[in-house]
Amino acid sequence: MDEPQTSRDEHGMRLALDQALNARLVGEVPVGAVILREGQVIATGYNRPITTHDPTAHAELVALRHAAQLLENYRLPDCELYVTLEPCAMCAMALLHARFKRVVFGAWDPKTGAAGSVLNVFGEARLNHQTEVVGGVMAETCGRLLKDFFAERRAQQKSEQAAARAATADLPVAVDWADEEGLTKDDLLPLPEVEVMSGLGALDSALASFAPLLDEAPDRGDAFEVRAAQGSDSAGP
Repeated sequence: MDEPQTSRDEHGMRLALDQALNARLVGEVPVGAVILREGQVIATGYNRPITTHDPTAHAELVALRHAAQLLENYRLPDCELYVTLEPCAMCAMALLHARFKRVVFGAWDPKTGAAGSVLNVFGEARLNHQTEVVGGVMAETCGRLLKDFFAERRAQQKSEQAAARAATADLPVAVDWADEEGLTKDDLLPLPEVEVMSGLGALDSALASFAPLLDEAPDRGDAFEVRAAQGSDSAGP
């Protein structure tokens, strides 16, 4: 690659890195993209799948949609895309469908990269369009941004987990009153065996404990007859 082209590619990648920082600010994986045509910025984008609830909102596709709408064309054969991370298979196929002239990326992606790391969609000769691909431009800077982001995320998760464990450890331990008094099961009176009908177990148990007393009490009618008889005896003939 000649020096002027290298300089232009680094300039484009710095623009993409600015977009990656925007993604980091909103809590997204820091990947940014920019689309140029004849050296002029047409559209930009950064990772937004979490904030937009859209699994397709990768930086490349966000920028691609903006550029296509702005140029009112789904074909962008005069455009170049700069992205800080190697495109995945989804983004690679979208860029091929849009007929991009060049795709330049920064860090390699050994897990999902589709420009040579895991597979090479752009190098598939059976496809009806071929796009020039350049990888590894400012790879160290792009990769460091991603590594720092994930290191911070892991540290934050560990801190939250430690705080949760500490909060659980500080909670008071429930102690049964019988244990405090040194009582055993043999010292405790058994609860009456009643059928729970209302769903209020404690109330049902209390009512059941009064049941024998209610059975022994005279009927209200009997009491009325006793009082009536006493009244008639005292009244005389």
